[in-house]
Amino acid sequence: MAMQLNSSGGKRGRRSFNAEINVTPFVDVMLVLLIIFMITATALQRGVEVTLPQAATSNLTVPKTTPLLVTVTQDAKVYISETEIEVGELTAKLLAIADEGYQERIFLQGDTNAAYGEVLSVMTQMKNAGFTNIALVTDPKSRVGEEQ
Repeated sequence: MAMQLNSSGGKRGRRSFNAEINVTPFVDVMLVLLIIFMITATALQRGVEVTLPQAATSNLTVPKTTPLLVTVTQDAKVYISETEIEVGELTAKLLAIADEGYQERIFLQGDTNAAYGEVLSVMTQMKNAGFTNIALVTDPKSRVGEEQ
């Protein structure tokens, strides 16, 4: 009885195993996860939902780091990002966040129906604590005097 030999001279059906790791699928999965995290990270920085006043101003450039957002709602509640704080604790909380100084712009947004005095009080507390780079947030989608 004759045996068939393959081109390498060995028996048919016998293979050598490849001991190398194929990293291409791993890299593909990591790139997809990176893109998903980049998209969801920006979507999570919403803050508290308020109705912003309209103003005919130019848009500010968004900083590369996550901006600090202070919000005043229509019922005079104050939030840092999404955390509600007492108005009297604002200075202490901001100084705790700043640690050794905060040179980045702080965004202050007040609800359209919030009392002007409440928003001004928060802004004054921030200025007195040494935070001078404050930007007021308005609604960029609708400009005053423009047709909607």
